[in-house]
Amino acid sequence: MTLGQRRPVLQAPAIQALFILCAALVLALLAGQAVELLFDVAISPVPFAFLHGALAAGIAYLRRMASWWAPILFFFPPAAVLVNSFHLPPALFLAVFLFLLLLFWSTFRSQVPFYPSGQSTWDAVAALLPADKPLRVIDIGSGLGGAVLYLSRLRSDSRFIGIELAPLPWLVSQVRALLTRSRGAFVRGDYTRLDFRDYDAIFAYLSPAAMTALWQKARAEMRPGTLLLSYEFVIEGVQPDIVVHPKENGPALYGWRM
Repeated sequence: MTLGQRRPVLQAPAIQALFILCAALVLALLAGQAVELLFDVAISPVPFAFLHGALAAGIAYLRRMASWWAPILFFFPPAAVLVNSFHLPPALFLAVFLFLLLLFWSTFRSQVPFYPSGQSTWDAVAALLPADKPLRVIDIGSGLGGAVLYLSRLRSDSRFIGIELAPLPWLVSQVRALLTRSRGAFVRGDYTRLDFRDYDAIFAYLSPAAMTALWQKARAEMRPGTLLLSYEFVIEGVQPDIVVHPKENGPALYGWRM
């Protein structure tokens, strides 16, 4: 996939997972009919849900989807049966769906879920930033804006910007910046459309699926002497210049000098 090119919707992992659930449901129904014909026993809803989940997880494994999809698909049908047993009002499901949509937005396409970091990570980022000159730094996938707000307080000489695609975290960031009168700024958008030449340092907390494209963009656009930082996730096949652990026995913060 070329840099900046969008993945076709039908190839998105979440859409594939939906197709897998549908295919597994058909297989489970066929298996249920076979059991009923052979043994004159009808499978009750809970065992059927676990059969449905097991088939879906097996298909995901055979298709070599990311490792987390197998448990998600396995537990989804039993969870749906459990929730349905509570007879909750349909409006509640709509409200939860809209909330999750605003929170995760394009996660199904980008494969970058909502990953909040913490102050220990922000302190580690601050320690790696050059202290002898003002900087322009961007946090890509800035979430609720904690890193930008915190670093803006620590480095009043520098400009910190967060970019976030999901509407709800972006809105929370904006409100927090206004309430605290922060110098940090937040933009709602897709970081793949940014020009990385505009920044002295880039901080990312994305996902393994996004790291190769991030490196390709950084290598093509970032200026010599600038710094790319990634919390927890490495770039496959590219040795980092910096490895620090914000918390003992916790995930590492990796850095690459351009």
